[in-house]
Amino acid sequence: MDCAPRVVSLLSSATEWVYALGGEHLLVGRSHECDYPPEAMALPACSQPLIDVNATSAEIDRQVKTRQRDALSIYDVDREMLRTLRPDIILTQTQCEVCAVSLADVERALCTLTDHAARVVSLSPENLEDIWESGRDVARALGLEAAGEQFLTRCQTRLDELAARVTNVRARRNAAPVRVLCLEWMDPPMAAGNWMPELIRLAGGEPLFGEIGKHSPWLTWDEIVAADPEVVVLLPCGWGLDRIQAELTCVIARPEWTGLTAVRTGRVALADGNQFFNRPGPRLVESAEILAEIFWSDEPSLSFHHKGSHWRPLAG
Repeated sequence: MDCAPRVVSLLSSATEWVYALGGEHLLVGRSHECDYPPEAMALPACSQPLIDVNATSAEIDRQVKTRQRDALSIYDVDREMLRTLRPDIILTQTQCEVCAVSLADVERALCTLTDHAARVVSLSPENLEDIWESGRDVARALGLEAAGEQFLTRCQTRLDELAARVTNVRARRNAAPVRVLCLEWMDPPMAAGNWMPELIRLAGGEPLFGEIGKHSPWLTWDEIVAADPEVVVLLPCGWGLDRIQAELTCVIARPEWTGLTAVRTGRVALADGNQFFNRPGPRLVESAEILAEIFWSDEPSLSFHHKGSHWRPLAG
């Protein structure tokens, strides 16, 4: 490609990678979910959801499962906008058809663009190492390999420093890892899987549910009660703190809730599941720091100043 490529990102984490690598000048379009950094929102949106994203947790789950049962897409890609933007590269994903525009959605849209060929770069991270490799994939596609390696080295250094701090705190306190339940959805409950068990362990916790590299599992309340977590973090995919707060009744009204150790000891936190945790991109470093602050909230050496803005304790 002789000139700078025109890039459309239909994945919020991919958009973050482009900005982190210094390639924002190449972007000409985004998905409806690409809201970070804020300046990305000035780009034209090339997709929209086909479900009511403002519905309750249970209703969103019902809508998604109904569309999946009927083999219907959850997102619509704006073919006319793509035709207007004439991208050379489209960034998308195959990791989760529920969380973002999928490769299949993009391929259906591209069938109508017969006058302009676009290269599709599809990301599919399942664990932390895959996520860093996704960053390299974006860097290679945009011709920014050197910037990619430099940025990824900084990410790994920060994670190594966090792990060392956590190890020192645990050694000083002679403390075992705290037993943690991170809920990626609240009604019905879903534990955080894929890369989240790795982040939980980096921050000094032991994930009670979810396996590295495997999709997030649905849970029953009987399973939650039997595991009896010491810490509960509510971080629903796509939801910020205020939205979580508004939907808490579906969790805290459960008869099993008040008997959990985490609830009785006041170790329940709300964390921004829209900006962090569920986006497999560069801000997973901050996600690990947030978890460390939650798990060790009384430890000055593990304060990264995320409390209040990116997470908050559940008010008693």
